[in-house]
Amino acid sequence: MYGFKELSTFVGRMQTQDIITSTQNPKIKALLLLQQKSSCRKEQQLFVVEGRRELMHCLERGYKVDTVFLCPEILKAEREYDTLLNTLPSCNTISVATNVYDRIAYRGGTEGVVATICMKNHGLDTLPSTAKKHAPLYVVLESVEKPGNLGAILRSADAAGVDAVIVCDPLTDIYNPNLIRASLGGFFSVPTIVCSSQECIDYFKREDICILTAQLQDSSLYYDTDMTCPTAIVMGTEATGLTNQWREAADAHIRIPMLGILDSLNVSVSAAILMFEAVRQRQLANND
Repeated sequence: MYGFKELSTFVGRMQTQDIITSTQNPKIKALLLLQQKSSCRKEQQLFVVEGRRELMHCLERGYKVDTVFLCPEILKAEREYDTLLNTLPSCNTISVATNVYDRIAYRGGTEGVVATICMKNHGLDTLPSTAKKHAPLYVVLESVEKPGNLGAILRSADAAGVDAVIVCDPLTDIYNPNLIRASLGGFFSVPTIVCSSQECIDYFKREDICILTAQLQDSSLYYDTDMTCPTAIVMGTEATGLTNQWREAADAHIRIPMLGILDSLNVSVSAAILMFEAVRQRQLANND
C-alpha cells in the first residue's frame, strides 16, 4: 500500500520538465478539456484525478497513470516534493506554477497533484466472482443522471462492504470528476460495473441473485424483506423511478416508509438506508 511519503518519492525521482506558468499552454488546455468533456475522456480513454490520496487509490487498484501534473511550490511547502518514491518510471511528469495549479485543481492549492489516468474495462465480465464464497450484495442504479449521487452511493457502498455497484443504461459518465470527488475513493475501492439492464437481469437470474426493487407501489417495508441471501438492491432515478423492465424482473418490491409531506428521499440517502439494512440483517444472522 502506498503512503504519502512513498507517493512523493516516486514523483521526486522522476524527470520533470520546465515549469508551466501559463494557463494557455496546450497541455493545460488539453487537461481542462478532459475534466470538462465526457467526449474527450471517451476519445482519449483518460480521466482526471486530483490529490495524492486519489492518486494512491489509483495505484492500489492497478490503474495506469498517464501524466502527473505537480505544483512544486505546494509540495515543497508540505515537505512532500523531495521525499517521494519512484514507482512509475514510465509516467510523464509536468511541473506547473501555482497560478496554473489553481486553474486545473477543483480544490485549489491544497494538494499539489493532478493526474490523468488510463481508463479500465467496466463490463459485466469484470464483476468479481464472489457467489461461491458468500452471499454477495450488489447495488444497481438504473439510468443514474447525477454524478454526485453516484459518487455518494459508492462512498456508502464502500462503508457497507458492497461487492459491486452496477450502473445500468447510465446517463452520466462514470469517470466524471464530480463523481470521483464525491466518492472519496469509493470509485476505486468498490468494483463499478456498466452494462445494460437486460444484461444485468440475465446475470442475476443465472446466478440466483434475489432482485429487490425500491419502489413505492405494490411494495413491502424494506426491513420486513430478507436480505441475507445473495441480493441486488435496485434503485431508479428520483424523477421517474424504475422502468417496468426491472419491476417485472424483481423477486420483491421494497419501500422506505415516508412519514413527512415529501414523496421521496435523495437516491443516495435511500441507497445507504437499504445497504445498511442488509448489513444489519447479515450481522444478526452471523451472530445467531
